[in-house]
Amino acid sequence: MKISDKKKEKICEQILSLLYSVSPKQIFTINIAQEIARDEEFVKKLLLNLKDKNLVVEVKKNPLGKAYIRRSRWRLNDKVYDFYKNKNSLSNT
Repeated sequence: MKISDKKKEKICEQILSLLYSVSPKQIFTINIAQEIARDEEFVKKLLLNLKDKNLVVEVKKNPLGKAYIRRSRWRLNDKVYDFYKNKNSLSNT
């Protein structure tokens, strides 16, 4: 089954919203997939697409600096976080 581009955009918006809500914490792909109730491989594909657009940052090392072999954590790009933060502060006033 093929998902339309419009629905993929909506799912990407959910991912960005989730990353904003947990920021500055970085979360694993599997946690994002569970939170938005989607397949992990599909979410990874969307995250890599968002990475190409410079919206998210892939973290391939643990807090001690050791590289992950098969996992990645994700966080919002700093500019995107600032954009969300400013947008939310404007809507609250």
